[in-house]
Amino acid sequence: MTLGNLVRWGAVAALTLPVLLAQKPAAPEAPKPGVIPRAADGHPDLSGVWSSASRTPLERPAAFAGKATLTDEEAKAWEGGENARWAEGYNGPRPIESIQGGAYNVLFYDNGKELARIGGTKRTSLVVDPPDGHVPAILPEAGGRVQRPREVAGDYRSLSNDTRCLVGNTPAVPLVPAAYNNNYEIVQSADSILIELEMVHEARVVHLNSKHQPAGLRFWGGDSIGHWEGDTLVVETTNLTDKTHYRGSSGAMKVTERFTRVSDRSIEYRATMDDPTTWAKSWTIEEQLVLQADPLLEYACHEGNYAMKGILDSKER
Repeated sequence: MTLGNLVRWGAVAALTLPVLLAQKPAAPEAPKPGVIPRAADGHPDLSGVWSSASRTPLERPAAFAGKATLTDEEAKAWEGGENARWAEGYNGPRPIESIQGGAYNVLFYDNGKELARIGGTKRTSLVVDPPDGHVPAILPEAGGRVQRPREVAGDYRSLSNDTRCLVGNTPAVPLVPAAYNNNYEIVQSADSILIELEMVHEARVVHLNSKHQPAGLRFWGGDSIGHWEGDTLVVETTNLTDKTHYRGSSGAMKVTERFTRVSDRSIEYRATMDDPTTWAKSWTIEEQLVLQADPLLEYACHEGNYAMKGILDSKER
């Protein structure tokens, strides 16, 4: 959990260490409703801070089997029940473990209050292909990549990437919601686009109309090359390192993203994951990115983490 998320939840008073916050810059003037801002080159301007937070899970819950979308009335009823259930966990006495299976208080989570709306309708899963809303089965030979590494006492190299704060617990690509800090800043120019995640401040640069690096060069967030297809930015990411695994993926994974700004407040985001060494077939997600007024805030991953000594000194696992 980071300072940025605590600020958003109004929980700074709960911090036990002194915190100095820089003066918040004035938010830029919002564009007029319905008008899609454009850059000087005529392409849609994707610049800004965006959030993917929503109640829509990655995979479709059993309650919505065979039902990819909901009417607004159905969605409102389901969202109301979910929000009430989480409010009960927040106000007590029911702990978060009974709701989410996690170790945090409800205060820490950033899942929004509504299902994601794509193409005008509320979605029951981010996975849209396969049509059943589920990630394809992982191949037997890739099963070992799903397991977290076994931690060895005193050996920091045995700790997971996210425990070491090398990368976030969600990947730089594709952009999938996490438990918290679901914010991204996009900075756009004529020949490149920067995408920075608030989670661990991972950043990748999309080079437009360029070529991929040689296959032997590998990067934490891959090598992202983009081009415009009409008003849609298409980004292909390859050259991922074999030290990072998204749901068991290998360094052979290719991610193809599509960013389409559909209004002054919203981007429709689509990503297809293709890795024949991991899944039997490729699969695709769709999300809604919503424009935010606030800037990205600091994610100090290990600052004040007094558990590290215990993690490294522990004699048992």
